[in-house]
Amino acid sequence: MSNAAPKNRKRRSDYLGALLLVVLSPLIIVAIASYLLTGLSLHLAIWCCWCSRGRYALFVYSDSPIWQEYIEEHMLPRLGEHAVVLNWSHRKRWRSTLAVLAFRYFGGHREFNPMAVVFRPFHLTRRFRFYEPFRAFKHGRTEAVTKMERELCDLVDRIAEVRAA
Repeated sequence: MSNAAPKNRKRRSDYLGALLLVVLSPLIIVAIASYLLTGLSLHLAIWCCWCSRGRYALFVYSDSPIWQEYIEEHMLPRLGEHAVVLNWSHRKRWRSTLAVLAFRYFGGHREFNPMAVVFRPFHLTRRFRFYEPFRAFKHGRTEAVTKMERELCDLVDRIAEVRAA
């Protein structure tokens, strides 16, 4: 008799879980569809507005003493007009622009500063998260930053060359 009560509770719990899943599944499907539709809309807007004007990257950084000088002296000049730049330290002044919407969607919630997101028409984005390489850079190990910077700039240059041809 004592085994029947826990079995009944477990059965009720299973039924409740299944019922909850059935009730919430339309909401889950709508949320996933909305997320994917937002991403597709952002891709299309960026391809039309930025890529058609030769801008293929979104670069986000901040006024950190670890990376600000390096980024402003080495990376941003190499990216030139091919990048849209946001400064995380000035985010209180950001308006709801395409760059800000793209950053919020593609940046994620971890290691988003500094980072670059590269957009290629009809391709998925490629993210370059510089946070960990700059942590090593802070301790004198510059290889990871220079390697990732080279990969980023080479990719943007290749896209620009293909689009110019």
